[in-house]
Amino acid sequence: MSIEISNESGIDVETDGVLAVARHTLDEMGVNPLAELSVLLVDAAYMAELNHRWMGGKGPTDVLAFPMDELNADRGPGAADPNEPALLGDIVLCPDVAGKQAATAGHSASDEMELLTVHGVLHLLGYDHAEPDEEREMFALQKRLLSAWRGAGRPGASG
Repeated sequence: MSIEISNESGIDVETDGVLAVARHTLDEMGVNPLAELSVLLVDAAYMAELNHRWMGGKGPTDVLAFPMDELNADRGPGAADPNEPALLGDIVLCPDVAGKQAATAGHSASDEMELLTVHGVLHLLGYDHAEPDEEREMFALQKRLLSAWRGAGRPGASG
């Protein structure tokens, strides 16, 4: 699995943890091991611009996901052509917003970045939370993935 990360946020972020939780989520979801994912960390001003341009929102948000391929069950184990890489897309995270949310929620900025990474990956895999049933499904899956990650001692993350 190829996961590229670029920190253009100006904030020191534990990128090893972001990469490791993204890999954990993709593995747990049975995504093709040849899949490619890009993670971009940006400052609040750029995130506000992306949020306005692509979502019609105001101000910076915590995470945006930009899927590249339409994914379905055929991309998982036993796919018709397991040698064909899947271009999952891009996750954009804003550590500044994540830090503020973490303080409000009473946990670490690293915990918040992990949560947002899992959330972004699930969006790339086609999950959404616009409707109550979708929200219940996505957030339950997100919670299960994070619990498994944290219960395993955050394998692959340094620190």
